[in-house]
Amino acid sequence: MALGGNPVFNGKNFNSQVRGGRMNQGSLATQPHGQMTPEQLQELYTAPSAGPAQTGRMTYDDVIMKTLACLAVVLVGAAIPMLVLPGAAAPLMIVGALGGFVLGLVNSFKREPAPALILAYAALEGLFLGGLTLVLDNMFPGIGLQAVLGTLSVFAVTLVLFKSGKVRATPKAMRFFMIAMIGYAVFSLVNVGLMIFGATDTMFGVRDSVTIMGIPLGVLIGLFAVGLAAFSLIMDFTSIEQGVQAGAPVRYSWTAAFGLTVTLVWLYVEIIRILAILRGDD
Repeated sequence: MALGGNPVFNGKNFNSQVRGGRMNQGSLATQPHGQMTPEQLQELYTAPSAGPAQTGRMTYDDVIMKTLACLAVVLVGAAIPMLVLPGAAAPLMIVGALGGFVLGLVNSFKREPAPALILAYAALEGLFLGGLTLVLDNMFPGIGLQAVLGTLSVFAVTLVLFKSGKVRATPKAMRFFMIAMIGYAVFSLVNVGLMIFGATDTMFGVRDSVTIMGIPLGVLIGLFAVGLAAFSLIMDFTSIEQGVQAGAPVRYSWTAAFGLTVTLVWLYVEIIRILAILRGDD
């Protein structure tokens, strides 16, 4: 759920994939195919160059369409606890959270993307988000819509900053990101442990039971996490850009879609939690 970044791109060398693909194509091109007539040779010479779609290479359109497909499945999954089975929102939320976490790890460590598993992950995360949103929206009406708008706003601003070149995933920034992610993960695990063992009885543990200068700790930590998620989007965009420019195989557009879905789910959870803490503190 909060894996961060594009986990499947990590450790995958798209340039090596492309070099291998081009080498195979080149070896095939040198094989004899029989004599060709002058008309056939002229037709080949005058034919337009094949684009990425014709050569089986990943394009931005591929990534956009597959990401939209994943988000559509998330929405369908979210509709089940919110509209179809509202009475079972809490159990469905738990099933979605656990199942999504497991499939998130499976998809992250698979060497090749599996569209069926990626879409199954999206469906389970939809169950989790739908249940979470319904529970919190019953407590704080309108919070779900606010979280959606906040997520879209952060995504749009991050994309604009990336396209303008003002923010990039430099090696130094990525090292800081990894250190910050480890720190955030440790805090989250400790907080969950305190909640499980009854050290704190509030909804979000120390996030809303501890304040710093009158500000709930969860708000400060949440804003920090939103910043991490936003940089994770920058890493996703960078991976996609490099994949397209290097001519990565088209199947890796599912990899990009999965990474974006993971990050957007994480971003939404952080934003709705911040809003719940602020609304609960009123």
